[in-house]
Amino acid sequence: MNTTLINTEIQPFNATAFHNGKFVDVTETSLKGKWSVMFFYPADFTFVCPTELGDLADNYAEFQKMGVEIYAVSTDTHFTHKAWHDTSETIGKIQYPMIGDPTGTITRNFGVMIESAGLAERGTFVMDPTGKVQIIEVNAGGVGRDASELMRKIKAAQYVAAHPGEVCPAKWKEGNATLAPSLDLVGKI
Repeated sequence: MNTTLINTEIQPFNATAFHNGKFVDVTETSLKGKWSVMFFYPADFTFVCPTELGDLADNYAEFQKMGVEIYAVSTDTHFTHKAWHDTSETIGKIQYPMIGDPTGTITRNFGVMIESAGLAERGTFVMDPTGKVQIIEVNAGGVGRDASELMRKIKAAQYVAAHPGEVCPAKWKEGNATLAPSLDLVGKI
């Protein structure tokens, strides 16, 4: 993984997603103007992946209230995403775009391609409205992600973006105190 992606703009891509019963085009410009999450997962019709995608689906309305769009991405095709959506009760709940990346372009752009398998790592990337990466998380294949943890991190990133000069400490939750880094705080935390 390339941690230098933090604060860098997402690279150009052009892909097709399955979204609300249709095939739609998605590019890097689709992600700009709002907070966006690129949620990479290894493959459709697997085991941990549907639990993660279902968790996002269950929390999607809350992400939308926060002004966040979710994009699920795997190296499967958009046709495979449709088939999975049509045959799985869990995946059938999904209302966010499911991007097909069969060439691996997007997956490689974000540095999460498992080259030997042609599959994506469990990578989560949060972009601000300018298209710059603000959060990166990559889990081992057997470790599923939690939508509520992601939501907390996005709320912190949104808070920091809206309040220059303030930072969110560990375990920060909306409404909690923040910090204003200064000489006075050095050695006092």
